[in-house]
Amino acid sequence: MAHIALTPVFVGLRTGLHVLFVALTLVVIARAVLAPTTAPAVVVVTSVVLLATYAVGGVVAERGRRHGRAPGLLWLGALSLEWLVLLWLVPEAAYLVFPLFFLYLHLLGRRWGSTAIVVATGVAICALGLHGGWSVGGVVGPLVGAGVALLIGLGYQALAREATQREALMRELVAARDQLAATEHESGVLAERARLAREIHDTLAQGLSSIQLLLYAAERADPGRPGVEHIRLARETAATNLADARQFVRELTPPDLDDHGLGGVLRRLADSQWATRGLRVDVRVADTVDLPMPLQAALLRIAQGAVANVIQHAHATTATIALTVDEDLLRFVVSDDGQGFDPREPPPRIRAESDSFGLRATRERVQQLGGVLTIDSAPGAGTTLVVELSRKDTT
Repeated sequence: MAHIALTPVFVGLRTGLHVLFVALTLVVIARAVLAPTTAPAVVVVTSVVLLATYAVGGVVAERGRRHGRAPGLLWLGALSLEWLVLLWLVPEAAYLVFPLFFLYLHLLGRRWGSTAIVVATGVAICALGLHGGWSVGGVVGPLVGAGVALLIGLGYQALAREATQREALMRELVAARDQLAATEHESGVLAERARLAREIHDTLAQGLSSIQLLLYAAERADPGRPGVEHIRLARETAATNLADARQFVRELTPPDLDDHGLGGVLRRLADSQWATRGLRVDVRVADTVDLPMPLQAALLRIAQGAVANVIQHAHATTATIALTVDEDLLRFVVSDDGQGFDPREPPPRIRAESDSFGLRATRERVQQLGGVLTIDSAPGAGTTLVVELSRKDTT
């Protein structure tokens, strides 16, 4: 069994079962030696064989993992047969039925294990009655033992199933955490690159463009003035630096945007990365949309963050990404058919999201673009995330 939080509990229960079986067998041997009855030597030999067979259980369990249930069932049958022989010889062997109860339940399952417990209990009661006469204790004792064994055994199985499920969930959470950390790191790097591209585009490139236009105007105003060659050289230098700045912007923005545009990149993500996560994404973004590269990069990050939230938390099957652009307004919408939530009281998992995928980070990104973010959601009604930007702020 893989190590889980409840492994010490399981080890303790199994160790207690082994100790109980050995102790009860030694009681049978001591009874045969100290208070001899018919064939004490046979009782001792049978008890030793029983202990040896029980000790073989570890090897049988290992084989069972490779060859199915057959080795375990054969081992349990041999153990039961030896117990019956010992029970025929000495009444104290009836006490061994208690640890056998757990083996029946463990190896035969709930249905057949319970049946075997009932049969073994009847055999133990009959053996005690035949050896020492019928009594209330001889009937009630095995019945109480069977009931206790059933409760403990079934509780053990339920606990083992829950522990296995919890361990599987923990593995999934660890894997999701590692994947999220890697994605956040990558997204953070790309977001910083997009921010630098936006800063270069809005400051350095715009300034060089203005300088170039002013120098060109000065050159044309008086072509024959002294020192015009210096103005021409300054203009050409500004033009060269402007080309370098634009090249920096292209290199800092996601390369797929240069090759495919925002719509193409989103469709590629929908057909590959998002589809493999079980989400069908309908992208309604025209390939011909003409937006500044920094803005396309920002919308791409917003879409990636929103879809990541849908996959992680919404339990949705489909989502839609739509972009509409008119003369005055740009509207970017990400919607899903998931379980939704109450936007006024976001659950802890949303409040604690990272800067890359959290709603707060998305809102800050939209505010940096000069836009407005609205979220329309309700429990069981899906979620719609809307980004609205003024066209004059996107040029």
